[in-house]
Amino acid sequence: MRATFPHMGNLHISLKAMLQHLGVEVVTPPSCSKKTLNLGVKYGPEFACLPMKLNLGNFLEAYEMGADTVIMAGGCGPCRFGYYAQIEHAILKDIGCNMELIVLEPPSRYIFELTGKIKQITGNKPLWQVIQAICYGYQKARALDEVEIAAFKSRPREMAAGLTDAACRKALKLIDRAISWREIVEARKIAGKTMAGIPVDKDRAVLKVGIVGEIYTLLEPFTNLNLETRLGYLGVEVDRSIYLSEWVNDHLFMGLIKGLRSRKEASIAAHPYLRHFVGGHGQETIGNAINYARAGYDGIIQVFPFTCMPEIVAETILPVVSADFGIPVMTLIVDEHTGEAGVMTRLEAFVDLLARKKEMKEAL
Repeated sequence: MRATFPHMGNLHISLKAMLQHLGVEVVTPPSCSKKTLNLGVKYGPEFACLPMKLNLGNFLEAYEMGADTVIMAGGCGPCRFGYYAQIEHAILKDIGCNMELIVLEPPSRYIFELTGKIKQITGNKPLWQVIQAICYGYQKARALDEVEIAAFKSRPREMAAGLTDAACRKALKLIDRAISWREIVEARKIAGKTMAGIPVDKDRAVLKVGIVGEIYTLLEPFTNLNLETRLGYLGVEVDRSIYLSEWVNDHLFMGLIKGLRSRKEASIAAHPYLRHFVGGHGQETIGNAINYARAGYDGIIQVFPFTCMPEIVAETILPVVSADFGIPVMTLIVDEHTGEAGVMTRLEAFVDLLARKKEMKEAL
């Protein structure tokens, strides 16, 4: 078996570590690019959302590199994500890419099916080894998130442009190269020191923006045109409503790790506006937007792929949240036609609006 999986931000670093820890040969597809997108658009359904097209492009590029098995997450509920794997597998077969498909369904509903699929991937490795590998991968995910959070804080305050990006690349490489528990612990410490050592102006006034929306377009920088980095250079400290380690804790560990944000907290906050699950992260988008407003953030940006039903539901509710809490909200819908210049113009205008609003508030 030569296994591959889709890209989603830094997911490949922790997932690769987990699979290799179990002795699985891994083929990591190239980072998402225009080529990846063009392949997905060429062979995928026209009205499929952007994540599905990029996933398909990832698998095609991995197939060219020798991958023979696709590992893909499953899903349930109104979001079309639950059908991605089967549709992508059918497309791959139709164009002559005969790859085996292993779908990992949510453990909260399909626990025995999930354990069976894990045994299929790992060649019947003992359960304790599987649990150890999952924890190993999770430690990398947590370390990666810590680097990103530090970057979000330092980028708008850095003394020279590019210092944060350089430190971030160095820290991510350290974590990626760690091949044992001891090395992960050491890499996490060094990465933390690297990010803490970035020269910053602590007194610089910055805006704070919370980013909410669909998980793939939040975590994968290619889909949102490096939104967080661009905002940082515009003098904005951002916070993302979903981090990989939080998602794993919610969906795989059932919230057992304390001290992390959970979807339950967001759902409670959303209750006055949206009282039931609508698929994907729709309900969480509303709850997280409310929590950001209560925390004193200056603005909120919602990001989601074109035709995403759960986020369209959230989009219709956010203007009410914006009015009730007095916080500006911008919505960014992305697909293969989204242009860099248009996004930058909108971001600059939104940041300018937030800055003027903050000045007027402070002048009162």
